[in-house]
Amino acid sequence: MQDHKMRELAEWVNFLSQVDIPVLKQTARNLSALRQNEKNLSARSVAYVIRHDPMMTVKLLRHLQQKKHRSQEHELVEVDQALMMLGLDIFFKKVPAEPLAETVLSGRMDALSCLLRVMHRSNRASTFAVDWAVRLNDMHHEEVRIAALLFDIAELLMWCFAPEDMLKIRAMQQQNKTLRSNDAQERVLGFTLLHLQSALALKWSLPKLLIALMDGECANQQRVRNVLLAVNLARHSANGWADAALPDDYIDIGKLLHMPPEEVKVMIGAEEKGL
Repeated sequence: MQDHKMRELAEWVNFLSQVDIPVLKQTARNLSALRQNEKNLSARSVAYVIRHDPMMTVKLLRHLQQKKHRSQEHELVEVDQALMMLGLDIFFKKVPAEPLAETVLSGRMDALSCLLRVMHRSNRASTFAVDWAVRLNDMHHEEVRIAALLFDIAELLMWCFAPEDMLKIRAMQQQNKTLRSNDAQERVLGFTLLHLQSALALKWSLPKLLIALMDGECANQQRVRNVLLAVNLARHSANGWADAALPDDYIDIGKLLHMPPEEVKVMIGAEEKGL
């Protein structure tokens, strides 16, 4: 049984390593507009567009790592650095903003809606993470932001390429509120999304620092803790600011930032909502 699960995981890793990663239609439009306006075209302006789309971000990093020269000593995690290393002409030629996620999920508005919700959640997590990294005087806060942005990349990819299975998992959890995500994923997919993500990160040779920041087993490290708490807050607040898990989030974030939970609520805006 375990061998069968491992084969299923390996098959998905191989498939997702060969397929073109979809991007959002808005990302493609914005990149096209920049390309046609040379006055505003720069690594910074292109990075600003990419940084809001987790799938476009990982598409770029995967390409760069696969084409990395042996003489390259330092791994690049930041998007603007990756673009400068690659060059904008090569970027537009070798890492095109296609296919579109909206096209891949054409006729599947239910799955597309879920994909967009995870996208929004990922961006919220990245915003929380970078804000706290700055408060903690982390000089490389952009690395933390990207780790939070890409934390759910496996889930995003599976919404694109296995929408039926992902909808089954969602339905199971809606019917049984006590069912853990990992258990539901194991039942439907044969593996967890976390295992898939770890396997993809290794297969794609993503930067080691990025892998470490996304690794829950390294949660005792401040930067990793930052990412995990940002992801948790984004997930729980997505259910509404009355979610039962949020009080514990405020306590944990307070420990990270050395502030009382009430100040955490004010900082993230929960107080303004009367919660």
